[in-house]
Amino acid sequence: MALLLRTRPFRPATTDASNDGNSNGFHVYPMESVNMRRLPLQVVKLHVSQGRRLGHVKTYTVMATKDSRGLGQELKESEKRREDCKDNDSDPLQELKLRFLKFKKQTYLANLDHYQNLAHVQSPKFMVVACADSRVCPSKILGFQPGEAFTVRNVANLVPPYQHGASETSAALEFAVNSLKVPNIFIIGHSCCGGIRALMSMKQKSASKSFIEDWVSIAKSARLSTEATVGNLSFDKQCTHCEKESINGSVLNLLTYPWIEEKVTGGSLLLHGGYYDFTDCSFEKWTLVYRENLEGGSKFAIKGCSTWF
Repeated sequence: MALLLRTRPFRPATTDASNDGNSNGFHVYPMESVNMRRLPLQVVKLHVSQGRRLGHVKTYTVMATKDSRGLGQELKESEKRREDCKDNDSDPLQELKLRFLKFKKQTYLANLDHYQNLAHVQSPKFMVVACADSRVCPSKILGFQPGEAFTVRNVANLVPPYQHGASETSAALEFAVNSLKVPNIFIIGHSCCGGIRALMSMKQKSASKSFIEDWVSIAKSARLSTEATVGNLSFDKQCTHCEKESINGSVLNLLTYPWIEEKVTGGSLLLHGGYYDFTDCSFEKWTLVYRENLEGGSKFAIKGCSTWF
């Protein structure tokens, strides 16, 4: 038996029902809980599987259709509501709703097969560590598409050393390198970084309990190097120098993780640094070389330096 009706927007899901028929991961929304007037007019087909049950709940297969006519009407209505309210203080989420519906119509439904494939597996080419700054979204700047970059963002795009212990950044690195097998890690810094300015403004023996100061202290070696190298320059120029120096520090900190060093040494993982200057919209990038017996007896060198204008 097949039913044709309006329901919630399709979200790929799985069930982890056990062999004894008890389901602990299958969710069915009762029809009376759905406000039909507020939903995008996306039509889905619910096919009731005959003879199969999860506990007492019948199994449904949900398939999104490529028919976006109803969604287009919803977009028009949302745009009209936005025009009606543009001179008033409206709900900021209303604008996000409009953007989402536009994305769904123009991007998701236009590439439905691709997005449904992503629902089952991801194989990103990059692990990106970027700053939480609202002005420097790496997907916008570098055009990463869904599925291309596994990304973590934090204050000042820092990578703590392995000895620092657990953090959201180290957890993301572990998953990206050991589970997703990414071939590239890209640390991306930027101009006018508030985190770096906080680092450069800290008193030498501060007793502050600030979370920010504790976090940016990870890059204190970059500050010391900056003060020794360009300490005679203006504060702004020192901050710019430190922004780039801290990226190199984070790239080197990556090598303190045993499973990262192993893959870099084996040639299956590359480490990159990048710097986005949004004052003139330029981007610098470079790649770390790590091996024994480099020129001068060092293990480290830089290659592939270039600036994109």
